[in-house]
Amino acid sequence: MSSPQRKRKEPPLYTLTAGAVAGAIESIVTYPTEYVKTQLQLQDNGAASARNGGVKFKGPIDVLVTTVRTQGFTAIYRGLSALVIGTAAKAGVRFFAFDQFRDMLKDSEGKISAGRSVLAGLGAGMTEAILVVTPTETIKTKLIHDGNLAVPKYQGLVHGVKSIVRAEGFGGVYRGVVPVMARQGANSAVRFGVYATLSDMAKAHIGETTLPATHTFGIGAIAGIVTVYTTMPLDVVKTKMQGLNARQLYRGAFDCAWKVFKNEGVLAFWKGATPRLARLSMSGGIIFSLYESTISLLHRLDDHGPISS
Repeated sequence: MSSPQRKRKEPPLYTLTAGAVAGAIESIVTYPTEYVKTQLQLQDNGAASARNGGVKFKGPIDVLVTTVRTQGFTAIYRGLSALVIGTAAKAGVRFFAFDQFRDMLKDSEGKISAGRSVLAGLGAGMTEAILVVTPTETIKTKLIHDGNLAVPKYQGLVHGVKSIVRAEGFGGVYRGVVPVMARQGANSAVRFGVYATLSDMAKAHIGETTLPATHTFGIGAIAGIVTVYTTMPLDVVKTKMQGLNARQLYRGAFDCAWKVFKNEGVLAFWKGATPRLARLSMSGGIIFSLYESTISLLHRLDDHGPISS
């Protein structure tokens, strides 16, 4: 996204469309890293996948090699459809909500500070968590976790959703909403805050009001890296809370965090950091640069006739 200091307000249709396009493409490109991260987080000290012979994964590369060898290449894309739909929707909501919160927080001169950009990001993240992220992340996690069973219960996205709702009610797809809100709020606050600060510094350095795509990609990647290490514990708790046996294992988010600390140690809160780092560094670069490109394309198309009315 262009700098959050930008004075021009984009039409809502632009922010929703550009965010959705960027989110969908980003999720397809980076999904294997999300799969690996989720597998590592679901495996606690005593758990192992029944479908890989009961062998625990030793690291990110082992997850990929073992999964492809025992279940085939397509297995690393299990749960993809839920994430693509969810990521397209959440990115659209995120950029739209960020623009709305940013406008609300502008000062009398129409400017917004880096601190207020962080607050706008926090609001955008929590909005997307409630509307989109929690149900899609829950479904994705359960589909991946189910794939580890000797005989998986779910036969794809639609059957999986129906089975979850039938067994757990509508609340079954909203499991872990508190840690998801915390994670998404923190993610967007850090990502937009870092991006806004670095973007403004870069613009001041080169003396331009817009940045080349390479600069946008690089700044977005840096924002993604910072986001990973500052919000990883929230992501681990979120994943644990959305596993197949979460209702039996944890009374809530704080109970889950305590049990992870007690049973697996403090470093367990950064389990899966490497694949998540790979994903969010790529994600940050891809999604911000694609968002900018899509916004520019929409403006060019609008020059030939109104599409935002």
